[in-house]
Amino acid sequence: MPYLMGLDISTTGAKALIINEAGAVVAVANTPQPISQPKPLWSEQNAADWWAGMRGSITAALADSGLDGGDIDAIGLTGQMHGLTLLDEQGEPLRPAILWNDQRTQAQCDYMTEVIGAERLLALTGNPAVTGFTAPKLLWVRDQEPQLYARTAQILLPKDYIRYKLTDAYATDLAGAAGTSLLNVAERAWSSEVLEALDIPADWLPPVHEGTEVTSVISAAGAAETGLRAGTPVVGGGGDQAAGAIGMGCVLPDTIGVTVGTSGVVFAPLSSYAFEPQGRLHAFCHAVPGAWHLMGVMLSAAGSLQWYRDNFAPGLSFAALLDEAAQVAAGSEGLFFLPYLTGERSPHPDPLARGAFIGMTSRHSRGHLTRAVLEGVAFGLKDSFTLIAQAGLPAEYEVRISGGGAKSPVWQQIIADVLGARLVNINTTEGGAFGAAILASVTAGWFDDVRAACDAMVKRGASVELGGDADVYAQRYAIYQSLYPLLKDTFAQL
Repeated sequence: MPYLMGLDISTTGAKALIINEAGAVVAVANTPQPISQPKPLWSEQNAADWWAGMRGSITAALADSGLDGGDIDAIGLTGQMHGLTLLDEQGEPLRPAILWNDQRTQAQCDYMTEVIGAERLLALTGNPAVTGFTAPKLLWVRDQEPQLYARTAQILLPKDYIRYKLTDAYATDLAGAAGTSLLNVAERAWSSEVLEALDIPADWLPPVHEGTEVTSVISAAGAAETGLRAGTPVVGGGGDQAAGAIGMGCVLPDTIGVTVGTSGVVFAPLSSYAFEPQGRLHAFCHAVPGAWHLMGVMLSAAGSLQWYRDNFAPGLSFAALLDEAAQVAAGSEGLFFLPYLTGERSPHPDPLARGAFIGMTSRHSRGHLTRAVLEGVAFGLKDSFTLIAQAGLPAEYEVRISGGGAKSPVWQQIIADVLGARLVNINTTEGGAFGAAILASVTAGWFDDVRAACDAMVKRGASVELGGDADVYAQRYAIYQSLYPLLKDTFAQL
């Protein structure tokens, strides 16, 4: 029986997944990844940790499955988007990678907007200049670490560093490249206009590929370090959200994806290229060849619950914490939580936004605070869902949900009622790694295209129907929407 492997280098772990031709997951291994926040607004990781973790996960997945490298037909890659990995002429990292949730680059975003023009930048890249994107990070290195900038020979995204270590080749996918602020998203090619305006050498950027296109093959060195077979094809894959959407079967405009991971995402495939005129949604290339999508991103979704539990209920299981929240009525008796713990992206691109509990009284217990966190994240997802609906949804559509937060029935019900939409679970919670393997299945010749692969491999599970709290949440959401504008100036002062 043939097998495929999906690799995912996320912010928290290096995952290797193996599936068979029925789409069943036969092995998963994940190696946790350390993260560093050496200064306020900073977020960094070491590329050497990524590679060490991925080597370990690949060998563990092969061992757990009883397979060897020769059993793997093709490999798909995915991972965290936007991260800046700088390499020198020898292919060695010059500094820790600057991650997607790093917020140090507002001055560089302002510079990009000034020299290119806000409207022109939006027209070229589908997005405004955002602190999380790759281009402003590169400009920050030029401004603050000119000696390292002068030694730069190559720029890679995190997953593409893994690709390089596996294959000795520089390459990236279009979905990931679209999140750099250096790609002409409509034309699916690096933007010479942006590169010239920012004075960034074009030869620092790797070739771009569609998600199912073979970019390279496992090298002899990569095979020796991982147990994979030299010559195994490695496909373009996709950024984590595009690959995760593939894993949910979100390839056509009638299927909307909601992901509750560290960040929160609402993902809407497009029938043709479009961008949100005010830049409040991201417009990116999809991992589906020749396709695009709109996406709203909140920076701290399940990350908000993780932070809350770790700091205020350490040692208590998430299940016990959520049981307490389930005993509290919708609306948390007037308590609100703003989930801007690491700034925000959609619809408020503000690195200085801050988290807050608002409306607290002596009546509020830990259960109220927990439920307010769950509701605040759901309201943040509603912000993006509303913008996507305004951009135009099909008459009939299905909302599919995934991610760590999606495992909680309490949270799923809150999200369904806040969005005012029925939610459908899918058959795997492995997200991007599963989607990357599906992309590899097309390359391996198992299916004619990505849609056929998803139809065969992605199975719909239990649904979450609307409950009785939709009206309550509609009223509460109107109040939630008013809070950020009221506090924006205060956040900046803080």
